[in-house]
Amino acid sequence: MRRRLLRCRGRVTAPTAPETRIDASPQVVWGVLTNLSEYSNWNPFMTSAAGRVAVGDRLVNRFEPPEGKAMTFKPVVTVVEDTEIFEWLGRAGVPGIFDGRHRFEPTPLPSGGTRFVHTEHFSGLLVRFARRSFDNHTKQGSKP
Repeated sequence: MRRRLLRCRGRVTAPTAPETRIDASPQVVWGVLTNLSEYSNWNPFMTSAAGRVAVGDRLVNRFEPPEGKAMTFKPVVTVVEDTEIFEWLGRAGVPGIFDGRHRFEPTPLPSGGTRFVHTEHFSGLLVRFARRSFDNHTKQGSKP
């Protein structure tokens, strides 16, 4: 499935995996999702991640897009709802220049397993200039 970026009122939304079914319980998925030191095993862009999964805490994540420039960013955890939602907000400098919100939602399926959704919402003055880069990186590096 081709993943595309959607432009909405000055924001770019990149559904990295609109919906993925995982043959594991939401509790197991949550354990993997919140084990930051293991991100590189399942996230092709994130070569390292560290910090505490707690609202208000700052993470330290190393992002290395395919054929792109590597960077370290320090997002703030904005939502943690045990086994349901994990979200962070990263910024390039001051708010409104380039902001990226990542949201992870594992939910139980009636037939067993987990429906997993990871969305990315980018906003700010520089987003329109980075759109092509988002599209290329999403297509090249996202794993289902």
